[in-house]
Amino acid sequence: MSLKELQTAYLELQERRLALDLTRGKPSPEQLDLSAELLSLPGISNSIAEGSIDIRNYGVLQGLREARQLFSSLLEAPPEQIVLANNSSLSLMHDVLVFALLKGTCDSSKPWSKQNDIAFICPVPGYDRHFKICEDYDIRMLPVQMHESGPDMCEVEKLVMADPAIKGMWCVPKYSNPTGVIYSEATVERLAAMETAAPDFRIFWDNAYAVHDLTDDESPLANLLERTAACGHPNRAFVFASTSKVTFAGAGICGVAASLENVRWLLARMAPRTIGPDKINQLRHVKFLKDKEGITALMSRHRQLLAPKFEAVLKIFEAQLSDLPNVAWTKPKGGYFITLEVPPGRAKRVVSLAREVGVVLTPAGATHPYGMDPEDRAIRIAPSFPNLAEVQQAAKVVALCVKLAVVEQI
Repeated sequence: MSLKELQTAYLELQERRLALDLTRGKPSPEQLDLSAELLSLPGISNSIAEGSIDIRNYGVLQGLREARQLFSSLLEAPPEQIVLANNSSLSLMHDVLVFALLKGTCDSSKPWSKQNDIAFICPVPGYDRHFKICEDYDIRMLPVQMHESGPDMCEVEKLVMADPAIKGMWCVPKYSNPTGVIYSEATVERLAAMETAAPDFRIFWDNAYAVHDLTDDESPLANLLERTAACGHPNRAFVFASTSKVTFAGAGICGVAASLENVRWLLARMAPRTIGPDKINQLRHVKFLKDKEGITALMSRHRQLLAPKFEAVLKIFEAQLSDLPNVAWTKPKGGYFITLEVPPGRAKRVVSLAREVGVVLTPAGATHPYGMDPEDRAIRIAPSFPNLAEVQQAAKVVALCVKLAVVEQI
């Protein structure tokens, strides 16, 4: 289409006064309805958990034993190496990092905040909320490019070996936010084995999409916790997960798996902060999900709702954008996002054009530290929340905006 034809089509869209939102990976109302039974659990007569624990009272800082057993399948760790908290794994990641800043880790000579400049490795494109934590606490961020097998490990190894100020690394290892990449076994092995200048280096392994497959083929991920222990770095990994996109996003359970030494360290840091988590919610999840098979069955129902939305976006992009130079998109097998790459310097323009016709996208640059994508290429697409018809409509709008932004540049 010519520039004039694209502008005419765009003006027609403006007149339709659309109001569509593809900004965040939120479960749809239909997905939330899948867990409606939670609202009636654990029941009036079910207030006693394993070990004669009254879930209505204080205590059990580490989380109910049966809930930690349930999380073993998500975190691939024994219950004694798991700590459970309330609904947000992001808050747990935040607290672990802040505890390290204020107190140091179990391997630190002094608190991170008293060690001058602190830095984190940030694979890009990546998760904006990870970057926001670092930005809020003045932690220097070092972007490392993501590839199909995970972050550029040659660059990661070079950085951590040379600089003791690098204390950590963010990772979304399975169906990475926003690219959908799964870290290869070789990448996990190198992360576990690499030598670091900082003896208290930590990997924040945000396995948010561990069970969020979009196909019938489950994609395996190597166990970082086991590999770090085998490589002589047992305290390196904090492995996070939650039920936020399994049951209720606002009322789930989160957990972290780590070495026994890290668990003792974390519980000691948590003790002044809380007397215990929401054990009623933990038991209700145990009663509802039951076991690994129960989680798998529920996630299959999620997939039936999510997969058609992703397929619709990919089909529309293929039909309308495949002949444009320097335009590409990911085809994830799981997770909640599609990454759309446009020609350099045009992502902000595409997002602006879409917003002006009523389709809101995540701000261009959000996938990079400080909100600055140096190439201005990456756009995160989140198809989960709108209904299928709205997703199709929004994808067509985005495609038109990409075409217009590309032709404007010629």
